[in-house]
Amino acid sequence: MASFLNSLRTKFGLGKHHPRLGGLEILKYIGPGLLVTVGFIDPGNWASNLAAGADYGYALLWMVTLSTVMLIVLQHNVAHLGIATGLCLSEAATVYLKPAVSRTVLGSAVLASISTSLAEILGGAIALQMLFGIPVRIGALMVLIFVIVMLFTNSYRLIEKWIIAFVSIIGLSFIYELSLTTIDWPAAAWAWVTPTIPEGSMVIIMSVLGAVVMPHNLFLHSEIIQSRQWNLSDDAVIKKQLRYEYADTILSMLIGWAINSAMILLAAATFFVSKTPVEELQQADSLLRPLLGSNATVIFAVALLFAGIASTITSGMAAGSIFAGIFKEPYDIKDSHSRLGVIISLVVAFLIILVITNPFRGLIYSQMILSIQLPFTVFLQVYLTSSERVMGKYKNSTFTKYLLYAIGGVVTLLNVMLLVSMF
Repeated sequence: MASFLNSLRTKFGLGKHHPRLGGLEILKYIGPGLLVTVGFIDPGNWASNLAAGADYGYALLWMVTLSTVMLIVLQHNVAHLGIATGLCLSEAATVYLKPAVSRTVLGSAVLASISTSLAEILGGAIALQMLFGIPVRIGALMVLIFVIVMLFTNSYRLIEKWIIAFVSIIGLSFIYELSLTTIDWPAAAWAWVTPTIPEGSMVIIMSVLGAVVMPHNLFLHSEIIQSRQWNLSDDAVIKKQLRYEYADTILSMLIGWAINSAMILLAAATFFVSKTPVEELQQADSLLRPLLGSNATVIFAVALLFAGIASTITSGMAAGSIFAGIFKEPYDIKDSHSRLGVIISLVVAFLIILVITNPFRGLIYSQMILSIQLPFTVFLQVYLTSSERVMGKYKNSTFTKYLLYAIGGVVTLLNVMLLVSMF
């Protein structure tokens, strides 16, 4: 284990020193959470949230709140695994579970990552079509090539800076969009905390859940949080890392909650009010232009493009982490297993895009697939983080363990409700 941890420190260029953890030192820990945030403000979220707002107004805002609360608990817990053990979720599953079990779960996670990458690439392609009239399939190829070049030629720290910039642009874009609309804030505030399930909304509810609580983000967070580790043998440092990670996670998830909410608010204030169902993201150009002006549609498309590119990058990183973990290796883009995982996820997703006839519905159903796989990842995570053999003294408390099981139970129940609604 000692040699593994030393190689981990060398990989991220951290050395064996102790960080100064006072005052503004917390700012050095902001970053991993924002990479995860990109995963749930991706084009799949745009499709799910715009459909939710256009079809049901403010009614489904509560699902964003519930999903974000669950996400904070899950992401903090899986980051806890990475900090305390030096292993990502995929590596830990391979090390501590029987091969038949670990490979089945991790294989389904690879399939989920393909579904994720499909949504991300497709969203970027749709944005290119809106901005420049480029056909979706050609745009998808352009996004694919750009992302692979970014991943294969840039260090993690540089990619992190790019992602933070992308998130900032997306957030500012929606602030501008909302400034042009009239929002019923009392109704929105009530909807944020009041669960309702309108008739026929189950598929959209599940797609919102799958778009916020995403399996690949759990694997990704447990990997990239290790970029902030300095000395795993020092309990005091580990405890401070856990606190700072929690602050990073809460801040990042709240930013994601705000952006996802803004999407529903925008759709409710424009499409729902005008009784216009949204069946493709490209409709934003024709629908938003007369309501909000030409600048709004351009900014919408630019934000979608940045969301598509950024989330495709993180989806590729997650796939690389999952695949490398099957071989008990950490994510390293210079390693063949990590590279192969990235290529499988992105290229297979691109090939599926070539045969999709309805891109918008493809985005919706890709998110539904994620929600179906999610219980497997959640229960895997809870098992590992509750195990003293895996976590030692940092294992979950009894309260945390049952809270996580409750979240897994809610996710599973929603999946059962979805299946019932479909039949």
